[in-house]
Order: sequence, then structure tokens, then C-alpha cells
Amino acid sequence: MKEIEGKLAFLEAAESLKSVLRSGFTSSGRAESTAEHTWRLCLMAMVFEDELANLNMLKVLKMCIVHDLGEAIHGDVPAIKKDQYPDKSAQEKADMLQLTQSLQPALREGLMALWQEYEDGVSPEAKAVKALDKLETILQHTQGQNPPDFDYAFNLQYGQKYTDTTMFFTAVRRIIDQKTQQRVAQNK
Repeated sequence: MKEIEGKLAFLEAAESLKSVLRSGFTSSGRAESTAEHTWRLCLMAMVFEDELANLNMLKVLKMCIVHDLGEAIHGDVPAIKKDQYPDKSAQEKADMLQLTQSLQPALREGLMALWQEYEDGVSPEAKAVKALDKLETILQHTQGQNPPDFDYAFNLQYGQKYTDTTMFFTAVRRIIDQKTQQRVAQNK
């Protein structure tokens, strides 16, 4: 019973990710939540599963789900402002530890290991999730009703070190960059 209560307490705490807003907007003009970003990141991984056939897809999906989970406590830091938050990784790790404190040690350690693997970006799965994360973000920016001063040009460089790692990610990036360039042209 105590284990179930701990899992429910974790799920209740993680619910706040639904209210954490990101810098991009949906196509209807509403600020996007981190939970919505995570959902479409998982969907993106599923849709491109054939192109990611050499990866452990269960691990990829789990990593997609936990990659921004720490934001449930202190919120999202927009990519364009990351330089202003040099301790972002340490803060997210502390937030993950706090968020998972009600879980049994094995489950807690498993979630933390997935999060750390993503953060380190060394395994093939982590590299793929990092690339997909950047691609999903940029794609959302191309279709969102963003404010007039939104910096679309920033996206043309954003995350390239992750998306330039395979021919597949480069091809997806090329298509999304074309959409971004259209948004840049529209906003001049």
C-alpha cells in the first residue's frame, strides 16, 4: 500500500508539468506546456521508429518522457536564455531528486539514470532523443502563433550539434529549417 501511495504522490507532483509553460505557442496561439512538448516528442519518436530501428525504442520513449520532468518544479528555461542559467543541469537534477523522493529506491534510481543518460547525451538513444527534442521544438515554433518579436532566426542554429549527427536527422532538419526560413521571411 505504501509503495502505491508513493507512486501516486509522484504522479501528483509530476502533474504540474502540465502547467509549466514554454517559450513557444501552439497553432491556436496558446502558450505550449512542457507536458505537451513531451507528448509530441514521444509521438515523433514513434512516427520515426523505422528510421531509428537500431535503437532500443522502449528506452527512447522512456527517455523522452523523463527528459524535462525536472521542469515540474522550477519551470522551463527557454533555449535562447540558457546562457543566463549556468546551473540549469544541477537544478534539474536536484528537482528530479525531489520529484522522485516518494518512489521506491529501484524505481527512483531507474528514472534518475534515464534522466542522467539523456543529460550526458552519450548513448545512441540519448543522442537520438536530444536530436528529436530540438527538432520537435523547432517544428512547434514553425507552426505556433508566436509573438511578433519571436526570434525565428535563432532556430536556424539551435541544436545543430545534435541534429547533424545522422543523415536522417539532417534531412528532417533541412525540411524544418525551410519552414523556419519562411517564418523569418514573413516576419520581416
